Amino acid sequence: MRRSLQLHILSICVLLCASVSIVYSSEIRTLRVQYLSAETGEPYSMPNRPVLHSATISETEPMGAEGDADGHVLEISFDEMSQDFKQYTYTVLHCDAQGKPDGLASVEYLDGFSTQDITDYAPSLNTQQVYTHYRFTFPNEEMHIKLSGRYEILIYADGNTDYTIARVPIYVSEANVRIDGQVLSTTDIELSGRYQQLELEVQTDGRSTNLRDDYFVVIQQNGRTDNQVVAPQSTFVDGKTLRWQHCRPLIFEGGSEYHHFDAYSTYFAGTGIDRVVYEMGDYHVLLNPDELCANEPYSHEFDVNGQFRVNAERVQDVETEAEYMWVHWALHADRPFFDGAVYVGGDLFGNKLSLRNRMEYDSERKCYYLTAPIKQGGYDYQYWFVPKGAQQATQLRTEGSHWETRNEYTIYVYYKPFGARYERLVGVKKIER
Repeated sequence: MRRSLQLHILSICVLLCASVSIVYSSEIRTLRVQYLSAETGEPYSMPNRPVLHSATISETEPMGAEGDADGHVLEISFDEMSQDFKQYTYTVLHCDAQGKPDGLASVEYLDGFSTQDITDYAPSLNTQQVYTHYRFTFPNEEMHIKLSGRYEILIYADGNTDYTIARVPIYVSEANVRIDGQVLSTTDIELSGRYQQLELEVQTDGRSTNLRDDYFVVIQQNGRTDNQVVAPQSTFVDGKTLRWQHCRPLIFEGGSEYHHFDAYSTYFAGTGIDRVVYEMGDYHVLLNPDELCANEPYSHEFDVNGQFRVNAERVQDVETEAEYMWVHWALHADRPFFDGAVYVGGDLFGNKLSLRNRMEYDSERKCYYLTAPIKQGGYDYQYWFVPKGAQQATQLRTEGSHWETRNEYTIYVYYKPFGARYERLVGVKKIER
């Protein structure tokens, strides 16, 4: 059921945001995290990377269902590809900056229950591919947050955590440092070429006498974790201020702008689509073929840095009436890469490198191809190359990399003084080039 949410204006800000989610079950699709409006109960923003401004975090004043100063909480939703009701439960773990549980007991970071069943669900209506849509909000009346830091929401089946179907990272920040940053085209390895370099300044509250050891940062580009940078040593300390200038670990590939397609219709070909075909009870979306363009000059495109939005025409409830369609990607290449693999990257695949989004090569068609079931909507995507044995994707072999590309960088600032038992997240900021 949908609970009514009260708009509660609060005086001190805390940021709460979502990063890359991981799905373990092939039956679970379209896992999203987005704002929920307290006034209307409807989604408020682009999904997948929202930020909430909410209450001060403490044992006496935890963050709960009243949400933030703007009247928002997070809505977490997903589809299970059947109409047989499944018993799904979620629990919350407090973790370190890289998502490993830090050993705190749930009573130390949660006020209320440590587990909850997902009771808000609805079957799909008039769709060729049947599914059940599940959703819940967090934090809520049963679960209040008492500590800042990184959290992992574990969703599992049949009351058994051995059957975990998904993990959703959540970040809660005290927002008690000031973060300034800029993205430079001139880097320490080349001038105005393929890379972008971040310069950061963190003004602390002066509580620490050992700034370099007590504070550290994590930086993500467009919500990706394969190329994220963790805890580079600051280059300067000036009183209460940490600075990262000419710091080589903060150099990122500029990459290219994302491709985009809009599969809002089962009848017409939207943006980026060659044609829509109905065959043997399924809808197929054939995207416009793409070309390897590693050596091409920069081309500006309007994108949302890899995010997506579920959308469908002629429906009343997009969550349960949007169709699942087989989307077909094709990337022309005269010959395959023998020293690595090609993936379709973006939030639609959780920014992960897995068999779900790994492309195969067709020697007759001379192209890489991928087919995957995608819910109707508008999606960004890129082609990523991963060398053999590597864990990080590059676009230098597929899309090219350009300093002009508009990217979103998220900076997380953590504080853990000597003897502390957990890493406090004391600031989060997003900057764009």
